[in-house]
Amino acid sequence: MNLPNRLTLLRIISIPFFIFFLMTNFVPGSKWIAFGLFILASLTDFLDGYIARKKNLITDFGKFADPLADKLLVCSALICLLSLDKISVYIVLIIIARDFIISGFRLVAAGKGIVIAADWSGKIKTALQMVMILFIIADLSFLGIFTLILEIVVVILTVVSLIECLVKNSKVLKEGTK
Repeated sequence: MNLPNRLTLLRIISIPFFIFFLMTNFVPGSKWIAFGLFILASLTDFLDGYIARKKNLITDFGKFADPLADKLLVCSALICLLSLDKISVYIVLIIIARDFIISGFRLVAAGKGIVIAADWSGKIKTALQMVMILFIIADLSFLGIFTLILEIVVVILTVVSLIECLVKNSKVLKEGTK
């Protein structure tokens, strides 16, 4: 297993620890431990892709596991923040619905032999979602307006990236396409 795939697995393995520290107060400063774990997990998302492209270490496992790890990390964080009443249910529903739609769309495409790679709007969306989650976890009063603006931008970009992906790959929806 190469380094990018190990980083992806590390991101997945870190999720239960992140959830534990975010959702409990057993350890003093657990919120900040969760904050640090989320930063590290988010950085592995950047690093695994960068290393895989730079060193030509792209694998089928990486193509599958990397976006799955991103979705697990972001959706886990959003659900936890929702249960802590730190984020609107509408934001969480829009983000998770978009991920389900795109994942289903990619499955249909794969069944037709078409690979739908992540585009830049999707990558920027994921990065901004991660930054938004960090702002929400930090919950610092002076960041309040920035957090609200970031939430609005993330929702807009989430919807735009969904529409862009569906329009750009509309051939997938045509019957008989192979």
